[in-house]
Amino acid sequence: MIRYYLMFALVLTFAGQAFAQQQQLGPEEELTAEDLEESTRTLEKPMYTPFVELYLLEETKALRQEMQNTRAELIEKVVDKELSVADKTMSYATDTVTYFFYLIAGATSILVVIGWNSIRDMRNQLTSLAEKRVNELVVEYEQKKKKKNQNQAEIERTNEVHALWLKASQETSQQNKIAAYDQILDLRPDDVEALSYKADAVLEMQEPLWAISLCQRALKLAPDNGHAHYQLACAYAEIGRWEDAVSNLEKAIEISEAYRDDASVDPSFEHLHDHESFRNLVFQNKDDSTDA
Repeated sequence: MIRYYLMFALVLTFAGQAFAQQQQLGPEEELTAEDLEESTRTLEKPMYTPFVELYLLEETKALRQEMQNTRAELIEKVVDKELSVADKTMSYATDTVTYFFYLIAGATSILVVIGWNSIRDMRNQLTSLAEKRVNELVVEYEQKKKKKNQNQAEIERTNEVHALWLKASQETSQQNKIAAYDQILDLRPDDVEALSYKADAVLEMQEPLWAISLCQRALKLAPDNGHAHYQLACAYAEIGRWEDAVSNLEKAIEISEAYRDDASVDPSFEHLHDHESFRNLVFQNKDDSTDA
């Protein structure tokens, strides 16, 4: 408390000197730095005493000492905190390693209980499982590879078949068409379309028995194939089996009405135009429209 009073007295003294100097200059003039310096040189007695100076020095020293003590305390607290964190970290690491070894010991005990009496048995089991899995992967890979090769071969076969169909459609000779159909059947023996179109080409060569054989083979593979029924009807008509011809033509028309118009102009059915069942089947709609 005393030091505050002394500092207050010192401030009042300095303020009094400044006020006296201001009074000498007058109310309208301001106090400048030069005036303050001149006033300081002409002081008749010092503004402070040795006692005040000693007090200020002691206070400054005490303040520095307090700052040093505060800094030392702060450093000590930081170091203690770091040591505490390091101690906790070491404790956590030690506990983790301990628990890990406990876990290994427990797992080993369990393995011994369930029958794996040694590390060698465990290794053998793992080796066996690994080999089994590798063999499964190898088999799966070989199956996929085989399937891929089959798909690739099928694609190549399909492309070749399409090329042969295009070739057959562009041929004018029936022999060349039959050769193309035979090549298709070599690639796909169960190709019903190739059999029925081959039968058509054979009929153009006046070979109805051969055509009948081909159509019957096609119908065994696909009983609902309309083109095979139509070609079989044409073949039966060529050899004079009228009822069989009409029966197969009827089946073809049931599958597709387009065969009705084809039959009305097909030369193979020329001898059937006077046959009542053929006329009722093929020309029924035309006769009804004429009567109307």
